[in-house]
Amino acid sequence: MISKSVSHTAEFEIPRPAATVFPLFTPEGEKLWAPGWDYENLMGTDEVHEDDLFLTRSHDHAANDAIWIVKQFAPERFQVQYYKVEPGEKVGLIEVVCVPSASSSTVVRVTYRYSALSENGNRFVERFTKEEYDAFIGEWKRLIDSYLAATPQPQADPGR
Repeated sequence: MISKSVSHTAEFEIPRPAATVFPLFTPEGEKLWAPGWDYENLMGTDEVHEDDLFLTRSHDHAANDAIWIVKQFAPERFQVQYYKVEPGEKVGLIEVVCVPSASSSTVVRVTYRYSALSENGNRFVERFTKEEYDAFIGEWKRLIDSYLAATPQPQADPGR
Protein backbone atom coordinates (compact mmCIF):
# COMPACT_ATOMS: atom_id res chain seq x y z
CA MET A 1 0.00 0.00 0.00
CA ILE A 2 1.18 3.50 -0.82
CA SER A 3 -0.03 6.03 1.74
CA LYS A 4 -2.03 8.95 0.36
CA SER A 5 -2.18 12.31 2.08
CA VAL A 6 -4.18 15.51 1.87
CA SER A 7 -3.80 18.95 3.40
CA HIS A 8 -6.27 21.84 3.56
CA THR A 9 -6.08 25.27 5.16
CA ALA A 10 -8.88 27.75 5.79
CA GLU A 11 -9.16 31.07 7.60
CA PHE A 12 -11.92 32.98 9.30
CA GLU A 13 -12.08 36.14 11.37
CA ILE A 14 -13.41 36.45 14.90
CA PRO A 15 -14.15 39.93 16.32
CA ARG A 16 -12.24 39.36 19.56
CA PRO A 17 -8.57 39.69 20.54
CA ALA A 18 -6.28 36.71 19.92
CA ALA A 19 -5.71 36.32 23.68
CA THR A 20 -9.45 35.62 24.01
CA VAL A 21 -9.78 33.43 20.91
CA PHE A 22 -6.67 31.23 21.17
CA PRO A 23 -7.70 29.34 24.36
CA LEU A 24 -10.79 28.07 22.49
CA PHE A 25 -8.47 25.69 20.60
CA THR A 26 -7.26 23.78 23.64
CA PRO A 27 -9.01 20.55 24.69
CA GLU A 28 -10.87 22.36 27.50
CA GLY A 29 -11.60 25.44 25.40
CA GLU A 30 -13.14 23.42 22.61
CA LYS A 31 -15.71 22.03 25.06
CA LEU A 32 -17.13 25.57 25.30
CA TRP A 33 -18.19 25.86 21.65
CA ALA A 34 -18.05 22.46 19.90
CA PRO A 35 -21.16 20.33 20.50
CA GLY A 36 -20.26 16.78 21.43
CA TRP A 37 -16.56 17.56 21.91
CA ASP A 38 -15.14 15.81 24.92
CA TYR A 39 -11.89 14.10 25.63
CA GLU A 40 -10.26 11.77 28.09
CA ASN A 41 -7.52 13.65 29.87
CA LEU A 42 -4.51 11.38 30.39
CA MET A 43 -2.27 14.05 31.92
CA GLY A 44 -4.34 14.99 34.97
CA THR A 45 -4.32 18.74 34.31
CA ASP A 46 -6.33 21.16 32.19
CA GLU A 47 -3.16 23.09 31.33
CA VAL A 48 -1.71 22.31 27.91
CA HIS A 49 1.92 21.35 27.45
CA GLU A 50 3.88 19.95 24.55
CA ASP A 51 3.84 16.14 24.47
CA ASP A 52 0.56 15.96 26.46
CA LEU A 53 -1.77 13.11 25.50
CA PHE A 54 -5.54 12.86 25.38
CA LEU A 55 -8.12 10.61 23.73
CA THR A 56 -11.33 11.27 21.81
CA ARG A 57 -14.09 8.96 20.69
CA SER A 58 -15.03 9.21 16.99
CA HIS A 59 -14.78 13.00 16.64
CA ASP A 60 -13.68 15.24 13.73
CA HIS A 61 -13.35 12.87 10.78
CA ALA A 62 -12.57 9.95 13.09
CA ALA A 63 -13.56 6.46 12.12
CA ASN A 64 -12.12 5.23 15.43
CA ASP A 65 -11.05 6.48 18.78
CA ALA A 66 -8.13 8.83 18.39
CA ILE A 67 -4.96 9.45 20.32
CA TRP A 68 -4.02 13.14 20.37
CA ILE A 69 -0.51 14.37 21.11
CA VAL A 70 0.29 18.04 21.60
CA LYS A 71 3.13 18.59 19.13
CA GLN A 72 3.61 22.29 19.71
CA PHE A 73 1.98 24.70 22.14
CA ALA A 74 3.10 28.33 21.82
CA PRO A 75 0.52 30.59 23.48
CA GLU A 76 2.86 33.57 23.16
CA ARG A 77 2.50 33.16 19.36
CA PHE A 78 -1.14 31.96 19.55
CA GLN A 79 -0.17 28.68 17.84
CA VAL A 80 -0.94 25.04 18.63
CA GLN A 81 -0.31 21.81 16.74
CA TYR A 82 -1.72 18.39 17.50
CA TYR A 83 -1.00 14.95 16.11
CA LYS A 84 -4.18 12.92 15.88
CA VAL A 85 -3.52 9.19 15.50
CA GLU A 86 -6.28 6.80 14.54
CA PRO A 87 -4.55 3.40 14.68
CA GLY A 88 -4.98 1.40 11.49
CA GLU A 89 -6.69 4.32 9.75
CA LYS A 90 -4.83 7.65 9.48
CA VAL A 91 -2.63 10.23 11.18
CA GLY A 92 -3.58 13.88 11.25
CA LEU A 93 -1.56 16.99 11.95
CA ILE A 94 -3.83 19.83 13.02
CA GLU A 95 -2.52 23.36 13.38
CA VAL A 96 -4.36 26.43 14.62
CA VAL A 97 -2.74 29.86 14.44
CA CYS A 98 -4.53 32.96 15.71
CA VAL A 99 -3.24 36.11 14.02
CA PRO A 100 -4.10 39.43 15.66
CA SER A 101 -5.60 41.84 13.14
CA ALA A 102 -6.90 45.37 13.15
CA SER A 103 -9.47 46.55 15.67
CA SER A 104 -8.99 43.73 18.18
CA SER A 105 -10.04 41.02 15.75
CA THR A 106 -8.32 37.70 15.15
CA VAL A 107 -7.78 35.78 11.93
CA VAL A 108 -7.89 32.06 12.74
CA ARG A 109 -5.91 29.86 10.33
CA VAL A 110 -6.64 26.14 10.59
CA THR A 111 -4.74 23.43 8.72
CA TYR A 112 -5.59 19.73 8.71
CA ARG A 113 -3.18 17.30 7.07
CA TYR A 114 -4.08 13.62 6.97
CA SER A 115 -1.88 10.69 5.93
CA ALA A 116 -3.36 7.24 5.46
CA LEU A 117 -2.23 4.18 7.41
CA SER A 118 -4.44 1.73 5.49
CA GLU A 119 -6.64 1.37 2.44
CA ASN A 120 -9.55 2.70 4.55
CA GLY A 121 -7.40 5.72 5.34
CA ASN A 122 -6.61 6.16 1.64
CA ARG A 123 -10.33 6.17 0.86
CA PHE A 124 -10.88 8.86 3.52
CA VAL A 125 -8.06 10.99 2.05
CA GLU A 126 -9.57 10.69 -1.44
CA ARG A 127 -12.98 11.89 -0.16
CA PHE A 128 -11.67 14.72 2.06
CA THR A 129 -12.14 17.53 -0.44
CA LYS A 130 -11.42 21.23 -0.10
CA GLU A 131 -15.16 21.90 -0.33
CA GLU A 132 -15.89 19.50 2.55
CA TYR A 133 -13.08 21.05 4.58
CA ASP A 134 -14.26 24.61 3.96
CA ALA A 135 -17.77 23.65 5.14
CA PHE A 136 -16.28 21.97 8.24
CA ILE A 137 -14.24 25.05 9.17
CA GLY A 138 -17.18 27.32 8.28
CA GLU A 139 -19.12 25.45 10.96
CA TRP A 140 -16.31 26.17 13.44
CA LYS A 141 -16.73 29.89 12.74
CA ARG A 142 -20.50 29.71 13.15
CA LEU A 143 -20.21 27.81 16.45
CA ILE A 144 -17.50 30.10 17.84
CA ASP A 145 -19.42 33.24 16.81
CA SER A 146 -22.51 31.84 18.53
CA TYR A 147 -20.58 31.00 21.70
CA LEU A 148 -18.91 34.41 21.84
CA ALA A 149 -22.18 36.25 21.16
CA ALA A 150 -23.47 34.72 24.39
CA THR A 151 -20.23 35.56 26.25
CA PRO A 152 -19.84 39.14 27.42
CA GLN A 153 -16.74 40.87 26.10
CA PRO A 154 -14.60 42.48 28.80
CA GLN A 155 -14.93 46.24 28.82
CA ALA A 156 -11.92 48.54 28.76
CA ASP A 157 -11.19 50.37 31.99
CA PRO A 158 -12.69 53.88 31.50
CA GLY A 159 -10.12 55.34 33.92
CA ARG A 160 -7.29 54.80 31.43
